[in-house]
Amino acid sequence: MNKKEAAEMQYWLELCEEADIGNPEERQWLLQESGEMLAIFTSIGKTTKARR
Repeated sequence: MNKKEAAEMQYWLELCEEADIGNPEERQWLLQESGEMLAIFTSIGKTTKARR
């Protein structure tokens, strides 16, 4: 998985949240996890870019 895929996953989860699709607790957990993954990938990208 990469930053683009994590952002897309978060986008679709947010759409599911707005449409009230699926289990609310699972949606919240998945949104939190995808947000954390996106933050990690963003940080990796910034660190890698700074070291070049």
